[in-house]
Amino acid sequence: MSGTGSADKILTILDVFTENRLEWTADELIEKLGYSRPTLYRYVKLLKEAGFLVAMPNGIMTLGPRFVEMDFLMQCSDPLVRYGKEHLLNLSKAWPCTGFLVRWYGEKLLCVASECSIPNPISSYPRGRPMPLARGAISRAIMANLPRRQIEKLVQNNLEELISIGLGEDIEEVTEALKNVRKEGVAAAYGEVTKGVIGIASPVFGESRNPIAALCMTIAETSVDGEAIEIIKEQVKAAAEALSESLEKYPTMELHEYAARNFG
Repeated sequence: MSGTGSADKILTILDVFTENRLEWTADELIEKLGYSRPTLYRYVKLLKEAGFLVAMPNGIMTLGPRFVEMDFLMQCSDPLVRYGKEHLLNLSKAWPCTGFLVRWYGEKLLCVASECSIPNPISSYPRGRPMPLARGAISRAIMANLPRRQIEKLVQNNLEELISIGLGEDIEEVTEALKNVRKEGVAAAYGEVTKGVIGIASPVFGESRNPIAALCMTIAETSVDGEAIEIIKEQVKAAAEALSESLEKYPTMELHEYAARNFG
């Protein structure tokens, strides 16, 4: 293997594994990617040796244990998860809901932690599952607090969907709605991601005061009235603000100490 061309091709193999397609055979990968058989086998061999792929006895390939190990390390090293779990637990104890921490990675919104206090959640985004980029409270809580140029770009690229959920009739109205979210410090969405579910989210800020994540709570519309929603909005906002403060001054913690404390 040499050059970025080979690296790109190897990464492309991993990219075809999605929530909707978790297993592939070598023949299917050759057809999908257009690689020659020797080329594919060479790259697959490297991925298997590194633990990124596993070959089953029936010739089917799936993602390998290296991802599990790396996810463990991410959880250990991520201060957002470290300090955010307490807030998720508090919210889930106070209400019949699911609490989420969702990181903003510039192009994706990914759930990094969640807590649920109901037996059959109707809104489920486990760790690692992408969330809608232009729909729901989480999206608005983050989008509204980005630098102006980023907001303009996201609004322009997702204008049709933003209009479809009633955020405005044109760019100006959508932008004004986001300004109101920024001013209030919390966003609420009614059935935009999951029918019958209210999402309430507030931004979490890093050192630069740009949003790095959102703290969100989802709850069934039948479980709360207007007064309760206002109380939840204040609680979510306060939790996000406290989390932002913790992230600004979090101390360095040895990896093994955190792992022993949280993962036994």
